[in-house]
Amino acid sequence: MTETQKQAALAHIAALLDEQSARATRIAQKSEFIDYSKLEKLVIGVCGGDGIGPTITQEAANVLKYLLANEIKAEKIELRDIGGLTIENRAACGKAIPDEVLAELKKCHVILKGPTTTPQAGDGWPNIESANVAMRKELDLFANMRPVRVPEQGIDWTFFRENTEGAYAVGSRGLNVTDELAMDFTVTTTEGTRRIAKLAYEFARANGKERVSIVTKANVIKTTDGKFLSLAKEIAEEYKEIVTDEWYIDILTAKLIDEKRRRDFRVFVLPNLYGDIITDEAAEFQGGVGTAGSANIGKQYAMFEAIHGSAPRMVAEGRAKYADPCSMLRATAMLLSHIGKTCQGDRLNRALDVCMNEEKRLVITGRDTGCTCREFGEYVCEVLG
Repeated sequence: MTETQKQAALAHIAALLDEQSARATRIAQKSEFIDYSKLEKLVIGVCGGDGIGPTITQEAANVLKYLLANEIKAEKIELRDIGGLTIENRAACGKAIPDEVLAELKKCHVILKGPTTTPQAGDGWPNIESANVAMRKELDLFANMRPVRVPEQGIDWTFFRENTEGAYAVGSRGLNVTDELAMDFTVTTTEGTRRIAKLAYEFARANGKERVSIVTKANVIKTTDGKFLSLAKEIAEEYKEIVTDEWYIDILTAKLIDEKRRRDFRVFVLPNLYGDIITDEAAEFQGGVGTAGSANIGKQYAMFEAIHGSAPRMVAEGRAKYADPCSMLRATAMLLSHIGKTCQGDRLNRALDVCMNEEKRLVITGRDTGCTCREFGEYVCEVLG
C-alpha cells in the first residue's frame, strides 16, 4: 500500500465516521410514534417499483381499495400512486431514490411498495444503493418486522430485524484500498439497538409471547455484535415476565429446521444482515418468500412490501402477469393492522389462508399453467365477500 492509497483510505473512513456520528446523534433525539387516529386524512402511497413489482402491487392496491372503500369514499384515507422508482429511472438519476420520488414519498404516512431491482457487480447497472436500504434510512424505518406462522408445525415466529444499521448501513460505501485489499463496514449505535430491542419486547408483551431470542455472532464479531447483544440484554431486564435467550446466528439457522427445538421460538431480535438471511429461510416453512410480507416501521413513517425481489427474468420471458401477489397481499394485511384497521387485516389474512391453503380453487404457478395475478386477486376479493 502506498502512502497516497493510505491517505485516500483514511479520508474515506473519516467521512463515514462523521456521517454515522451525526446520524447517531440525530436518532438519539426523542420523538413519538405517529397516531394515525388523529390524522384528518391518512395518505397511503402506492409505489410499484420495477420488474413484477407494478403487477403485484396493483393487485394489492385493488384489494386495499376494496377493503377501505368506505374510508376512501369519506376521504378519510387516500391511496396515492407514486411512480419513478424503476431501475431505469434510478440509474439515469444516479440515485437509489430520485429526489422528486423521495419528496412524494415523504408526503405519505404509509407506503405500499413493490419490489425494486438492486444493481450488482457485472449486471450493467451503475453502483447505486438499494432503493429499499435508502428508503429505510431516509424515512428512518428502523424495524423490519416479519411474521412466519405454520400452526400445524407449531411455528409461530415474529422477527424484528434492525433495518438501518449493521452491514447494510454503508453497504455501497465500501473501500477498494488497493487491487489486493477491499474493506466494508458494520455500524452499531446505542439508540439504534435499544429501539429495535424495545419494539421486540413491547410486541412480545402486548401479544402474550413468552420468549425473545437475541441473535448475533458476538463470539467473533465482538465489537458491533457484542454491543448489540449487551444493549438488547439491558432492555430485556425491563421485561422480567419474558424469557430471554441468546443464540449465535449459525446455530440458530440449524435449530430452525430442528422439528423439536423450533417450536420453542417466538420472537427474535437481530442485526440487519442476519435478519435478512434468516427470514428468507423461515419463510420457506410457510411456502416460500412469495408467501411472506414485511413491515418496515419507524416513528413517523411505515412501509410495507413483499420480501422477494423484482424477478426481471419473469418480465423478460413475458410472464409478469402470472406473478404471485400473495407476498404483497400479506404485506397489505400488515399495513391494515398497523393503521388500526385490524378487522380488515384479519379478514384479508383469513381470505389468503383459504385461497392459498384450504380451497386452492385457483393456483399460481408463475406460468400459464396457473392463474394470472389479476385472477388470483379477484378470487381473494370473492372470498372476502
